[in-house]
Amino acid sequence: MRHLFPHPMLSATLLLAWLLLAGSLSLNSVLMAAMLAMLIPLLTRAYWPNRPQIRHPLRMVSYLALVLWDVIIANIQVARIILFMPAAQIKSAWITVPVDLPCPEALTLLAGTITLTPGTLTAEFSADNKALLIHALHAPDPDATRDEIKSRYESRLQRIFR
Repeated sequence: MRHLFPHPMLSATLLLAWLLLAGSLSLNSVLMAAMLAMLIPLLTRAYWPNRPQIRHPLRMVSYLALVLWDVIIANIQVARIILFMPAAQIKSAWITVPVDLPCPEALTLLAGTITLTPGTLTAEFSADNKALLIHALHAPDPDATRDEIKSRYESRLQRIFR
């Protein structure tokens, strides 16, 4: 089974993504999704020598629910800032967030989470992948923003990935 699906999580993600993009569960869509879910991981396995070890897959579900909730709340906060806060009171900041994640996939997931959340953006990785440069639309206390990213997202990703 490992020969057909060298990266089962990638295959599942590709299958789901294709079906969501197609917007249909027709036979053609399902067959195309299955073909992509098998072929892409097979053709790219040489570029993935080490698969990420997910220690607790169910915690990934709760992480995704947390991120979805945070995106909703951040949209409301950003709308409030843009619509009601005078421009002179907006305190944008560049924040360096030191990270200690076990694999590049976890680091990428953290960077994507930050970028998906309105009001923040991952601008750069350090050369050694031990820090992220984040831009925050409104961060009156940059240290608190950094600490929140570490406690809210990084700590959960550390528990999910080995």
